[in-house]
Amino acid sequence: MTGCTMQQPTPSQRSVRALDWLNFFVANVQTGFGPFIASYLASHKWTQGEIGLALSVGTISAMVSQVPGGAAVDALRNKKAAAAWAIIAIIISAMLLAVSPTVVAVMAAEIFHGFASCMLVPAMAALALALVGRQNLGDRLGRNARWASIGSAVAAGLMGLCGEYFSPRSVFWLTAALALPALVALAMIEYDRNAVHVKPAARPRKSDGSEAAEPRETIFDLLRDRRMLTFAACVVLFHLSNAAMLNLAAGEVTAGMGDNVQLVIAACIIVPQAIVALMSPWVGRTAQAWGRRPVLILGFCALPLRALLFAAVGNPYFLVPVQMLDGLSAAVFGVMLPLIAADVAGGKGRYNLCIGLFGLSAGIGATLSTALAGFIADHLGNTVSFLALASAGAAAVLMVWLAMPETRDALEEESARDAAV
Repeated sequence: MTGCTMQQPTPSQRSVRALDWLNFFVANVQTGFGPFIASYLASHKWTQGEIGLALSVGTISAMVSQVPGGAAVDALRNKKAAAAWAIIAIIISAMLLAVSPTVVAVMAAEIFHGFASCMLVPAMAALALALVGRQNLGDRLGRNARWASIGSAVAAGLMGLCGEYFSPRSVFWLTAALALPALVALAMIEYDRNAVHVKPAARPRKSDGSEAAEPRETIFDLLRDRRMLTFAACVVLFHLSNAAMLNLAAGEVTAGMGDNVQLVIAACIIVPQAIVALMSPWVGRTAQAWGRRPVLILGFCALPLRALLFAAVGNPYFLVPVQMLDGLSAAVFGVMLPLIAADVAGGKGRYNLCIGLFGLSAGIGATLSTALAGFIADHLGNTVSFLALASAGAAAVLMVWLAMPETRDALEEESARDAAV
């Protein structure tokens, strides 16, 4: 083993559990900024056009903030501080929505939330890397995804009850309140700030014999990395296929069902979360043992299959079992994105910037997906639109199969072989 040394931190159980709860409560908080906003604004006499504009502001803010948010987390040595400021900004956003559902307040809340989320996601990934190191990162990311899925499901239930039995406004007070235990969990995490990056074993030395400073990879070096560019293209295709699929299916269900439509749609959201919670740790461990490409291919293959089943299945009650495939692809994607970012840039000081670039790719794919799927459905019908989404999913599979290089490094591969023996 030459060329690099792998720092393997030994985190305390308190820090490990605190990171679990941080993922749980952050997912709680982020759930409040989902479909509940549209319902809340509609209850205050906002038109669908006005609601769409407000949500678009949030989407654009998040897309624009992906790269600077990741770069900001890279620049901050204290990743806990980055996460704390992001959580505080999300609290402010939730309180703005609760206090004043006016145009200025809602737009400000959407902008704050968009940028805060783009700092929070890479900061939490950086904390995971600092706690467990590169060799164990896949397993840790799988555990993060499990706790986040449980948090999303629990929050959806609590917020639904609050909105039903109290008021739509109470959802955002609950969102702000759930951010407080997230800050407590964050404060309990202890990590070595020097363990975030992998250091080369043989570093250049100055004339006096002391070690020279490690060269930091530039943004342009990262943008020239074939692995980064190829996976970014895979991310665009993944979201081009995935983002509009459930919305299109939900619209079809709404048009063809009666009173049970809300229950079916709710089940279509909850079932994949359960699959993600069950499968994410397995995805992380398998990515460490087998490599990234086999797991990516497995998860991406679920996309075209799911779209084809949506196109073929006429009974709306079959949508729920079909959505289990969404859980598989979501588990794979949620774990693999930060893991591949660590492979590509984790040891070069650009880990969080790389996550931001992948996040921007996801936003581009999702925006194109909803626009194109809606246009095709309006002019050619839902079946053709599902077939188009299936084609994008098949293209994503082919991209991974034919062009995506394996990113697992040699030391991690050797460690996996030793564990197998």
